[in-house]
Amino acid sequence: MKLFRVVLFSVCILATFQACKKTAKKEAVEANYVAQNYTKQEVDIAMRDGTKLHTTIYSPKDTSKEYPIIMQRTPYSSRPYGAGEFRKRISPNINMMKEGYIVVYQDVRGRWMSEGHYENMRAYIPNKTSNEQVDESSDTYDTIEWLVNNVENNNGRVGLWGISYPGFYATYGTVDPHPALKASSPQACIGDFFFDDFHHNGAYLLSYFRATSLFGTPRPNGDQPVDTAWYTFPDMGTEDQYQFFLDAGPLQNLDNFFEYETADTPKMRPEGMTDDFFWNELKEHPNYDALWQSRGLIQHLDKTKSHVATMIVGGWFDAEDLYGPLETYKNIERHNEGAYNTIVFGPWDHGRWARRNGRNLVGNYYFGDSISEFYQDKIETKFFNHFLKGAADGNTGLPEAFMYDSGRKVWEEFDAWPPQGIEKQTLYLSPDQQLTVEKEKVTGIQFVSDVKKPVPYSEDIKTVFTPRKYMTDDQRFAARRSDVLVFETPVLEEDLTLAGGIMAKLKVATTGTAADWIVKVIDVHPNNTETNEEMQDHLKMSNYHLMVRSEVMRGRFRNSFSKPEPFVPNKKTNIDIKLQDVFHTFKKGHKLQVQVQSTWFPLIDLNPQTYVDNIFKAEESDFQTQTHTVFTDSSLEFSVLN
Repeated sequence: MKLFRVVLFSVCILATFQACKKTAKKEAVEANYVAQNYTKQEVDIAMRDGTKLHTTIYSPKDTSKEYPIIMQRTPYSSRPYGAGEFRKRISPNINMMKEGYIVVYQDVRGRWMSEGHYENMRAYIPNKTSNEQVDESSDTYDTIEWLVNNVENNNGRVGLWGISYPGFYATYGTVDPHPALKASSPQACIGDFFFDDFHHNGAYLLSYFRATSLFGTPRPNGDQPVDTAWYTFPDMGTEDQYQFFLDAGPLQNLDNFFEYETADTPKMRPEGMTDDFFWNELKEHPNYDALWQSRGLIQHLDKTKSHVATMIVGGWFDAEDLYGPLETYKNIERHNEGAYNTIVFGPWDHGRWARRNGRNLVGNYYFGDSISEFYQDKIETKFFNHFLKGAADGNTGLPEAFMYDSGRKVWEEFDAWPPQGIEKQTLYLSPDQQLTVEKEKVTGIQFVSDVKKPVPYSEDIKTVFTPRKYMTDDQRFAARRSDVLVFETPVLEEDLTLAGGIMAKLKVATTGTAADWIVKVIDVHPNNTETNEEMQDHLKMSNYHLMVRSEVMRGRFRNSFSKPEPFVPNKKTNIDIKLQDVFHTFKKGHKLQVQVQSTWFPLIDLNPQTYVDNIFKAEESDFQTQTHTVFTDSSLEFSVLN
């Protein structure tokens, strides 16, 4: 018997070894797929002003047929550089990579191996009158013009795609587009830096502090190309981001992280800039002034053309770019009647749809299996193939809106977004912490907002580049704080589906002259909810408080983002907060909860709660604890799908 066990064990080991060899061989083949099936060419394409943009072109080795061009323009590098160096994956997804496309990556103007001067969210120039007037639209146009005339075996059709900042460039290319551009998929696309990424409704996202170097550090030799990273991220010296920023104090104390220039280094900034120029822009432009307004792309989407089919993609739990894709879709829809313009939103964080993960989680919360794979196989590939390889007639078989219900955990198809059949429903904040259909007796509920103990955005705060998991984090920790007001419905007796926007209409007062206001919409799960295997050990799904949507309004901007104004102490004041769209079913047995608070740290910077002209220049003495009041004629307007 002992001998049998030894033999059996040896057979098992051998079988495992053989399986591992097969797996390793398969992975090796996959890793080398691009090099085996594509040729690579690197070229510097001259723009109309003479500036050359570094462009990498992957063409199928099979030259027996023509292929469409699919292009990504990026500030993050078209690496790897060099003739013998290949990316392991190209194209939007593995299907398109294997089906065959001419895949192009380009370093945008002023980044990496491209010449020129880089501008963060470069402003669009309408009605150009000379070749010296360039923007991302003209650079895209000039690049496409060169590609269709110089790359062999192309079929004359071009597509754009990109996630996050590359998504911004994918949108930009649809403005005054080249005739050969037939399809574009802006994904998690930035739309306006005063509402995306670095700001939310004027509040500075402190979580993006480390990202400032990535976008704001000029190249060491002016506008000359470089093939290695020239920027460094601030070393915070701790894994506790909350404590770091609390100890740091006012924002002006962070200036030293961006003072790169020394006597030993060449001048890296435009004349007059003494530190990182993007940090300087943030500091010197705290309001929605001409600088930020000029760089927003949303307001120029009336310049898109109907010959470009668009598919906007986003994640319901994207902590970085939620405003951008929703507003991009809505504004193209508003200004370009009859154009093929569709939207896809799934239960993803930032860019998760581009991966093939099997189980789909955001933070602790499990949404289902193979959701990203379904998107890539059945939606994205179908969209690009139709417009770049097929009939390109708009009859794709895809719906106007492919949206994932994050509560029921199913895909739904709609002819429009927001969908037809929604009704506005108003719920009021009542004195006994209930959400009620009818307005009850108006009274004020007070809480103390202590600048020394701000409400954290999560109970699990680490030093990260940008936080993601907090978008689905359990909010019980916040509900149990005295500086967070909680209102909720009774246990629901039937499903309640929210589809579209949410508007919070707060009536507030403060003993100070400045304050932020944060509203969170929470799905409170029943006690018998099953815990998924990946959840953090200290948590259970029993009574899980899932954050469905949240947003901040910097109170100074309540009437105008361009012209801030202080509060009058103790005066009742209206604060309207537009929360971004949702598609979520609060299921029978759950509760809908609303949390209201005034700090959200260190996701957003700490408001002094004393009005100053520029919070980036506030002094330590400006930061004061205040008492805030929320009145019970405050309400939330939901879009309910019947």
